[in-house]
Amino acid sequence: MNSVVILLTGLSGSGKSTLAKALHTELRERSVSAYQLDGDVLREHLCSDLNFSEIDRTENLRRAGAVAKILADSGQTVIASFIAPFEQARQNIRATVGADRFIEVHVDCPLEVCEARDIKGLYKRSRNGEIENFTGITSPYEKPQNPDIIVNTSEQSEEECLEIILGYILPRIL
Repeated sequence: MNSVVILLTGLSGSGKSTLAKALHTELRERSVSAYQLDGDVLREHLCSDLNFSEIDRTENLRRAGAVAKILADSGQTVIASFIAPFEQARQNIRATVGADRFIEVHVDCPLEVCEARDIKGLYKRSRNGEIENFTGITSPYEKPQNPDIIVNTSEQSEEECLEIILGYILPRIL
């Protein structure tokens, strides 16, 4: 089996974490050694010293890329779910991990749908001025220029998205 890093990128509320969890479950059921690397968990532990400025977001993703590479080097298939708003930061992760074992999945979803799904209330807090540099509201999200996979969670079910992702990655890892 080949280890890869699968980066699921998209706005908050787009469904990245939901898809990452489902993908992790599917891979484990197929006896693929996989690790789910979540942005919230990484920020809580390894990146707790960073805020949400553009410089700190870039550093957060640099660290995420380094962790993902270490895990992939150990034989894990890494499922990383991060907003990852800047194209250059995503390209830096690709370079760190190695282009041959990096798969970028754009979890596309319109901003208004993401806001409607906002279970944490982050969009509302951002619009009320309580959160600075919130992606999609007061900070930009640069859509991936050439992702390997695009799924749209407002038009496709979780199962359909998962099927598309698995169809792309399984031939590369099995």
